[in-house]
Amino acid sequence: MKALTFCLLFAFSPFYALAAESVQAITWLERLSQSFKQLNFASSFVVVKNNQAEPYHWAHGVSEDGVQLEVLSLLNGPRRDTLRRDDIVSYIEPQLPPYSVKSNQISGPIPQILSGDIDQLAENYDFISVGRSRVLGRSAQIIRIVAKDKTRYGHWLWLDQETGLLLKLAIVSDKGQLLEQIQFTHLDITEKPSGYLTQLVETEFPKVVEMPNNNDLDVLNWQVNYLPKGFTAIKANRHRLALTKQPAEFMLFNDGLIDLSVYVSKSEDQQRAVSYVKDGATLILNQVVDGFEVSVVGKLPVKTAQNIADSVAFKP
Repeated sequence: MKALTFCLLFAFSPFYALAAESVQAITWLERLSQSFKQLNFASSFVVVKNNQAEPYHWAHGVSEDGVQLEVLSLLNGPRRDTLRRDDIVSYIEPQLPPYSVKSNQISGPIPQILSGDIDQLAENYDFISVGRSRVLGRSAQIIRIVAKDKTRYGHWLWLDQETGLLLKLAIVSDKGQLLEQIQFTHLDITEKPSGYLTQLVETEFPKVVEMPNNNDLDVLNWQVNYLPKGFTAIKANRHRLALTKQPAEFMLFNDGLIDLSVYVSKSEDQQRAVSYVKDGATLILNQVVDGFEVSVVGKLPVKTAQNIADSVAFKP
């Protein structure tokens, strides 16, 4: 009997080890989510892709009244600032009038889900705790968010052992190829939010842009007939493309971690072979069939984007 018990434990030990690693990883990701919401910090990080680095400054704080305050600034080129006071986010960009939207998260290089409900990802991603490292002079726990299929990329995270905050993030292919990286270069954690953050409490934000309810999921002439498992429709509308001014139908999908955009517009060409460009992990794929151009944009492998583009069809 003892021999049988030993054999069973030996046979199932890899399963239990994997389950334990998953539970530990989820615990760390939940801690990260809480740290993003509760801690007062000022940080700097760079987004590294295509041998170039985009530097950002990011600060977060919680006022004495429990109001969440946040600032994200791009430091190179024309200044772009994003401000948040609880559920109001304001965007200040060059050559555009400032505006605000209703949201409890800032849209930026760091995936929003990392400060949200990680359980949303469990259907399509595995979570694995893989040991410790050292980043920014601090002890860090390495967590991998691994896609369950080859239709999307994985994310590796280095989390501060002391606070749970993010110190580094890498987007990798299913073969482990590094595609894009976020590296923190400075992190200062304080008891109280910085002075310029507390000023946001009294700052008059630009007027909130009210989006019509029927604009979120308009009924369009085109539909996407293939999506990787887990992607759901977020938004659909018609608008003019900023670059060409051509009218286009736009569809936005999300799997909890990444966004996927599909555009359909009329083309001067009747047919055009598939072409694509990559900006780090982000892919922009275009093809023209029967006089219509389909564009797929997202942090996706080429094959996945191609399958999505091929599935776009006119609704009779």
